[in-house]
Amino acid sequence: MDRDLRTQRRDDAAEAAWSDLAGNPFRADRDRIVASPFFARLGGVTQVVSAAGSGLLHNRLTHSLKVAQVARAICDRLSAAPEAAGLIGKFGGLDPDVAEAAALAHDLGHPPFGHLGEQVLDRVARHRFGLADGFEGNAQTFRILTTTDVRGPSAVGLDLTAAVRAAVLKYPWARLHRPDPHPSKMPNPPRGATEPADAPGTGSGKFSAYSTELDDVAQAREPYAGLIEPWQQTIEASVMDTADDIAYAIHDITDFHRIGVLQYAPVATELGQWLAHALELAGMDSATLTAQTRLPGRSLELLRRRMHVRDSWIVDDDAFADAVARVRTQLVDGLLASGFDGSIEAEQATAGFSARWTTRLVGGMVVLESPTTRSGHVTLRPPQWHEVAVLKFVHRRFVLLRPELALHQRGQASLITMLVDALDAWLGDRDEESRLPRRLHDLVELAHAEFSRLAAEAPELLVGATGERITGEDAVRGLARGRAVIDFVSSLTDRQAVSLLDALSGRSSQPWSDSFVL
Repeated sequence: MDRDLRTQRRDDAAEAAWSDLAGNPFRADRDRIVASPFFARLGGVTQVVSAAGSGLLHNRLTHSLKVAQVARAICDRLSAAPEAAGLIGKFGGLDPDVAEAAALAHDLGHPPFGHLGEQVLDRVARHRFGLADGFEGNAQTFRILTTTDVRGPSAVGLDLTAAVRAAVLKYPWARLHRPDPHPSKMPNPPRGATEPADAPGTGSGKFSAYSTELDDVAQAREPYAGLIEPWQQTIEASVMDTADDIAYAIHDITDFHRIGVLQYAPVATELGQWLAHALELAGMDSATLTAQTRLPGRSLELLRRRMHVRDSWIVDDDAFADAVARVRTQLVDGLLASGFDGSIEAEQATAGFSARWTTRLVGGMVVLESPTTRSGHVTLRPPQWHEVAVLKFVHRRFVLLRPELALHQRGQASLITMLVDALDAWLGDRDEESRLPRRLHDLVELAHAEFSRLAAEAPELLVGATGERITGEDAVRGLARGRAVIDFVSSLTDRQAVSLLDALSGRSSQPWSDSFVL
């Protein structure tokens, strides 16, 4: 591939006015991302539960740094594999700086309180503001990089190279419109492209661009035309995506071990009972298993069955059993059996577990010439793929589904909803219009310009949450107002969101100011 196409920026004319420390354009992109205030704010955004200043839990910033570390290690691994070199070139190339930059950027769009905040903002965006695109963290990341960050030479996005922008597109399609035909209509849709079962007609559950950024998607993907399918990730996007899975599977496990949430007994019982009674459990009907999920081994058996339905291209019962046994040996009988007491020995055991698993998973990377629609060109070999699935199961079953976490998250959901309501009411108060936070005012103007352009140039993209065509200036302004509020709230840290709602509801006795927001 012509390197010039991959290094192309959207605004080359303004490039002369920009001073980058690095001469390599991809390293310059990495520097621009790290210098962004959106990157800095990730230190105050929840990964799973709020770190609240603790050094024991990852936040979105430390997670992103580890994803970048793993992504670069994957690049080194694949670059040293002779059998991978030809395929990498065939599908567009693999530059470690591109993969690292994408990894550093991949969570910029995550709102306060992590995935919980993402779900709430999506619901509010669609139901309250009529935004068909709703909210999606990956799409918000791309919007930040191309639109709402002002550190680029034209104060519109960061003006990154085409390769890095394409590498950020984990799900390279819009919720509803692009590409055409939409991947959600495929017989076996790509991972994330299907509609949520509880929200039919709303489009793909996961996507990486709103309608307002589709021009940027097309330009970023142009160098790969004819090399990969419109719905496929670039090689570097696949590396970033897999690195995210690896980092998530390992460090969320070690986080909750360190704070005493992930306990030996329940995990040992679940995995041990499945290993001891796999044949018996395989003979039970799914309805019985679902009704008995509190009994050990049932949840793991349901996971095995879901994997057969979703990923028949790779799932293998022997590989699954081997993965359960390996996790049982290394996680349960190894790490969890000793507990965590803050001692040097406990720290070394935790670090050793993380290092061993990272090495094993990175060592299991492979480049596929003709991957299934459910996989990118870069993926894990079957043994490691099954192991990641089991590690993620342990995290979900014994951390995410805990009632204590649900109680905490219900409060956070209410907080975000009330904050959106309060800001929307402020925007609607004509007497207070002149005292709006300057950034919110700017975001309204930006969104209005974007939706006005769509109305003039691509009216088929301007639809409401129920599919109706949007026409008229008042309707356009309503969409712009909604998108601006969502942009504003999603750019806050956890603590900023709490403090801002306290101020807007009169619970704070001090004038609230934060230069990034106000």
